[in-house]
Amino acid sequence: MAHLGSPVAQPLSRMEVMLEANRCLDCYDAPCIAACPTSIDIPSFIKKIATGNMTGSARTILEANPLGASCARVCPTAELCEGACVYHDDATPIRIGDLQRYAIDWLMANDRELFTAGPSTGKRVAIVGAGPAGLSAARELARAGHAVTIFERRAEAGGLNTYGIVPFRLPADIALWEAAQVVRLGVEIRTGIEVGADIAPDTILADYDAVILAFGMGSVPQLGIPGEELRGVDDALDVIERAKFGRPVAVGQHVAVIGAGNTAIDAATTAHRLGAEFVTMWYRRGEAEMTAYPFEVEFARAEGIAFRFYRLPVRIEGVGGEVRSVTFAQTTTASGVPVVVPGTEETVRVDSVIRAIGQTKLTGIFDAFGVRHDRGIAVVDDALRTTNPRVYAAGDCIFRSGLTDAMVVVAAQQGKTVAASIDRALRGVGV
Repeated sequence: MAHLGSPVAQPLSRMEVMLEANRCLDCYDAPCIAACPTSIDIPSFIKKIATGNMTGSARTILEANPLGASCARVCPTAELCEGACVYHDDATPIRIGDLQRYAIDWLMANDRELFTAGPSTGKRVAIVGAGPAGLSAARELARAGHAVTIFERRAEAGGLNTYGIVPFRLPADIALWEAAQVVRLGVEIRTGIEVGADIAPDTILADYDAVILAFGMGSVPQLGIPGEELRGVDDALDVIERAKFGRPVAVGQHVAVIGAGNTAIDAATTAHRLGAEFVTMWYRRGEAEMTAYPFEVEFARAEGIAFRFYRLPVRIEGVGGEVRSVTFAQTTTASGVPVVVPGTEETVRVDSVIRAIGQTKLTGIFDAFGVRHDRGIAVVDDALRTTNPRVYAAGDCIFRSGLTDAMVVVAAQQGKTVAASIDRALRGVGV
């Protein structure tokens, strides 16, 4: 069994890096660039690695993607840049993600100053949330010369990169390094500040020229079935966070994970690495409807995680206040919506149940800033401006299933987009 901190993928050796870098064809109109949401000039950064220009390689990556260190580890490269590589169909695509990791790891080890804050414009921008979108926007705004303050309710910046992605895929120190680079540009990150409780939205609106809402989403919602109050029923994000920061997590030997997204995969593999012998993911739809990336599902299966499809939990039972079993019913999706099939209940032994069925929407903050939202998703235009003309939004709080992907790299690009929109507005360009 792999240790919790054992990385999913080891970094490439120097020899492997040079072999991969020299395979790149430096394509004209390179399809890998088009497939990257942040449009990193991939052939350029790879060529710089091949010629020994490591500072230039890291600069090329981070110029386009402020979250390049995290994305090198968590991007679904098989779906993006590597999937578009011209080698993909006939051979093995270039290991773009691993080469990006090599360049940024070099930068982290050598601590070179790549970017500086621009001349002051006298304008002030507030950002609610220090996750990927907020940090990306903050960096770009600081480089444009605006004074930026981020309000973050958690003790550390980084959002889900710091707290919600398993350590064997993304160690917390990588996300914290990215936040530190933003601080080096003069951005103030006020942690432990909850907007609406510790500072009023009206105060922020009065003190700043523009506001970005980049606070993501909330905790995992309840299943809505009997027995959820028992000990051993946990929020997947809470389990991942406790494990990541070395706090106690008791999962037992038999674990049921409810859900089929990337967070569910993370929770299941975390439970397994914490010592659970039997970990099963239960999903109310079929395998084709899973929202987890295919490479994540493949990884989970390699870790020994089992999958049960077309199953819905209907009740949890326990002894002495602790979970002992879950009863599932078979479902059918013939109508497009999962419906329980009568008489198909089965009860399975479990020591813990982990909820991983999405996250709640934080609608109260939208209301407080006078922002219209559609079922908890901020309504924005192409510039990511909300219905309040001085308030913008980016990241998971504008994530809408089917229209965009909840990826770190997409959040990074949204941060760039919203920063450019605000910069134009504050300078009176094109307004």
